Amino acid sequence: MSECRETNYTNGKVRQLQRKLYQSASISDTRRFHALFDKIYRIDILECAWDRVKSNKGSAGVDGETIEDIKAYGTHKLLLEIQEVLKVGEYNPPPVKRVYIPKGNGKERPLGIPTVKDRIVQAATKLVIEPIFEADFKDSYYGFRPKKNQHQALEIIKKACNNKGNYVLDADIKGYFNNINHEKLILLIERRISDKRVVKLIRKWLKVGIIEAGQLKHSDKGSPQGSVISPLLSNIYLDYLDTKWERHYAHLGKLVRFADDFVVISKTKKAIKESANIILGIMKRLDLELNMDKTKIVNLWNSKEGFDFLGFHNRKVEKKTKTGRKYYTTEQWIRKKAIKRIKLDIRDVTSHGKSNFSMKQIIKVLNRKIVGWRNYYGISPPRVLLKLDSYIQKRIIY
Repeated sequence: MSECRETNYTNGKVRQLQRKLYQSASISDTRRFHALFDKIYRIDILECAWDRVKSNKGSAGVDGETIEDIKAYGTHKLLLEIQEVLKVGEYNPPPVKRVYIPKGNGKERPLGIPTVKDRIVQAATKLVIEPIFEADFKDSYYGFRPKKNQHQALEIIKKACNNKGNYVLDADIKGYFNNINHEKLILLIERRISDKRVVKLIRKWLKVGIIEAGQLKHSDKGSPQGSVISPLLSNIYLDYLDTKWERHYAHLGKLVRFADDFVVISKTKKAIKESANIILGIMKRLDLELNMDKTKIVNLWNSKEGFDFLGFHNRKVEKKTKTGRKYYTTEQWIRKKAIKRIKLDIRDVTSHGKSNFSMKQIIKVLNRKIVGWRNYYGISPPRVLLKLDSYIQKRIIY
């Protein structure tokens, strides 16, 4: 079977469909799409979905089947079987497997892992419906979107802060993915999708439940982190915040959001306080809460305070022009927790590696990590990066 990314014809047909859906949605923000389900089980869509699932790798779900098992079984054979089950309307996703991965603060993050087959169906659904909602998503949102990334969000933040943005609402939503209201999410989806079969399929994913320690648990709210469709669903839900802000409150400050993390940057204390009250009201309408222990108003004036966002600490620092005139500009440094994690990683490689690997092997492992760190944290001031360089050199030498 030809792979999506390897076959221009197959890939071109899928992109053509996506462009058509995006353009149609862009022309009218009230149009509802009613003939989508048959596109989800088109063989070229399923091929592209499989290609994406395969490239993302990932472990087995509750059925124990891995990507390698699917390959051994025959991917084209499996896709034809999935196509037939979807055609006759008998597809029922199995529960997701709950696993926990460590977070940087010592806690654990719950993830829900669907089966490989279900990931294919979710990826196919995402390929078809994402362009429709992408036409609606606002410029303030940068997470899990085509051609959008963290660095773009950070650049917008930097510009807003430098444009007299001296007050920041640094917001944190309490348990966002676990508290998405299913019925309200479905209502938001139905604003664009009238195909009942697609809505029914999405509802099944929301209601399917989680297997944890051998027990099946159901919930009437939430969308498990880890599934292919979850980022899109969570984006649709919080697009309500973005839309309300753009239409009614943009004069108060600049909203910048990445997934469930967001900040509002305002020029005055009055505007930021009003922004905080409005955000609380919007959260209430979405049945969400702000974590008040982590949500705060930050005063950037005269470098009094700073705030963390997407792994960077944002703060205004004093500079001088060539003529000696003082001014303040925003700098973005690697946040302290990220530096700590990087140093622990370096220490782990250099400590355990020395007894098991040659210096050449240690350097090879470190270089791979350094490339990743540099690609992401390279926008930090050189003095911050030089300190990490110095630490790496000391660990290698001693």
